[in-house]
This record gives sequence, structure tokens and C-alpha cells, in this order.
Amino acid sequence: MASFALRLFTDRLAPGAALTLDGNACRILYVAEGRLTVAAGGTVAALAPDTAWHGTAASLRAGADGARVLRYELGAGDRAPASDSGLALAAPIGLERERAWLIRCDRVEFPPGGVAYTHTHQGPGIRCLQQGGIRVETAGTVRHYAPGEAWFESGPDPVFAAGSESATTAFVRVMVLPRDYLGRSSIRYVRPEDEGKPRRQSYRIYIDTPVSLPGSPA
Repeated sequence: MASFALRLFTDRLAPGAALTLDGNACRILYVAEGRLTVAAGGTVAALAPDTAWHGTAASLRAGADGARVLRYELGAGDRAPASDSGLALAAPIGLERERAWLIRCDRVEFPPGGVAYTHTHQGPGIRCLQQGGIRVETAGTVRHYAPGEAWFESGPDPVFAAGSESATTAFVRVMVLPRDYLGRSSIRYVRPEDEGKPRRQSYRIYIDTPVSLPGSPA
């Protein structure tokens, strides 16, 4: 089991501002507000709000109105990030180098009063709330999160989540999953009686792709 770290940064870029990212991490960029141009490997991608990009080294430039970007990074656990500026959350994770992995970025949305019954996932991930409010119960703790706040879920620890009673609740998450879950849901419900209950939450997948762990052969 090798030591890695999953980190979330919130980059708030002024109009026309640039940011250069090295190649020491696998990254997902989610544009929450504004527009972003990403130059990497001889290609240029123009990202609108509510879109995402996956890669490693890149040069970023914000559009005319600036940009707010969620930058998720999967890197070696013993290597500190180049800068802690904008760091919202960092979580150590253990991954087997011999196993094939994928990285997934999606958005989960609950209508008012929506819940996710007690469940587990097949890998770790970081969530960041974008709207509404959410109550997360896991490992004997209860936490409430507001927009802009982030939390980590290990995967095997059971979680119950309840969205706002009065507003739509949505969060963006990035998970690291075994590669045989490519294109498949990673959720497993803990209680048999919950299996047949209606699921009110909806999902939008932005990135779902195989990934080489940092420091591993491509």
C-alpha cells in the first residue's frame, strides 16, 4: 500500500490572471465561475462554467471576468504541494500501486428534502458543496456544511447525507476508484431495506478516466 494525498484547492483568479501547474500531480479542474483557458501538451481547452478538465502539467489563464476554480490534485503523500495557497482540504490515502485505478469527477444534486441513505463507496474522495446545505453523518460524527466548504469520505466508512429541506443542494466531488468501476456507480447501500427506496439525487459525470498513480510507470 503506497501513500498518496488527495487535495482540494480553490483558485480565485483575477481577470486575465495566469497560473502554472507542474507535472507532479494528477489534476482535475472544475470551473465553478467564470471562464478558463487551459494549455497543456500542445493543446488548448476553453472551459466554461460547470465544466471540467483532467491532466497534469498545465498553464491556466482566467477569462475577462476572472474565474473560481476547484483544483483537485492526487499526488505522492510524501511530497508537499508547491504552494498551500487556496488549500481547502488535504487527505492522506493509501492505494495499491499494483492495482489499476480511475479518477472521477461528478456533480451530485439533491432536490429539497433529498437524502442519500446509509451507503459506502469503493474508493476515497473529496466533496465540495456548491449550493444549498448538507448534513453528513459518518463514523459517529455529524457535520453540517455550507457552500464552499469541503469534506473527505474514505469510501468504506458508511455515510448518511441529508440535503437542505428548503433548497436544492449540490456538490462536486472527485473520487479515486478501482478501474473496473469505469462507467459504473461506486455506491453500495448498507441496509437491505434501503435498496428499493426511490433515489431522488441526480448525477452529472464530467471526468471518468483511467489514471496512472503519480510516480508509477504510465
